[in-house]
Amino acid sequence: MLSRLFKAGEKVLFNLINKKDFHMASSNSENPPKLQELYELCKSTFTGKAPSPASTPVQKLMSLLDSVSPGDVGLEEEAQDDDRGYGVSGVSRVNRVGRWAQPITFLDIHECDTFTMCIFCFPTSSVIPLHDHPEMTVFSKILYGSLHVKAYDWVEPPCVVTQDKTQAARLAKLVSDKVVTPQSELPVLYPKTGGNLHCFTALTPCAVLDVLTPPYNESVGRSCSYYMDYPFSTFALEEGVKRVEGKEDEYAWLVQIDTPDELHMRPGSYTGPTIQV
Repeated sequence: MLSRLFKAGEKVLFNLINKKDFHMASSNSENPPKLQELYELCKSTFTGKAPSPASTPVQKLMSLLDSVSPGDVGLEEEAQDDDRGYGVSGVSRVNRVGRWAQPITFLDIHECDTFTMCIFCFPTSSVIPLHDHPEMTVFSKILYGSLHVKAYDWVEPPCVVTQDKTQAARLAKLVSDKVVTPQSELPVLYPKTGGNLHCFTALTPCAVLDVLTPPYNESVGRSCSYYMDYPFSTFALEEGVKRVEGKEDEYAWLVQIDTPDELHMRPGSYTGPTIQV
């Protein structure tokens, strides 16, 4: 799952350090109804294609997912006096460690051909850079902490400009630029709407439970691609292209980049309740 999520064949840095950076609650020998119910609902709802946002099963899944707590997946909240924060864009004046220095822990709960259930555990100031989810739907539940989310959707029909005849930039519209917490409305992104391209910055220690359908799969064209965003004023619209609607600061040019070397991700062992499949 991890290799698919971060672009199979690309180098992803796994910083395998002591597990003290996150805390797992002791396993429960019995399956909690909520996690098992979530799995069963995903299994009956997802077919391998993007689900309809208005469908009753999707609405039921959103409601159920929104009620999941850290304890339901075997997690304990990180200590709130965490001292690893370097600010959203700065570095510590004391040790000058960059904001991407701390690894994000990935926990794989379940994966099949039609959906994936997983958790990301973020230390303060860690970042997952701007990336996409081609032809995918992603349901996300913030289990604890505060997470800054910036998300875009592609402008349709595609608006592309080429710089120096080598680097193509495609126009996208800003969908979200805000901080989310467990009390926030459940973020859901769809193939064409909802912010299919997004980036995360942890403002505090936090954890996110994701349900992705269908999963990343490079062999069928669902590879994870990374992007750099540039202000709308960076590039000029080509002659004959219709001007954008609304304010220019609602738009950005996205340029695809290689998987960032600075992305620190480590695999963790999911020790929460076991799902009966």
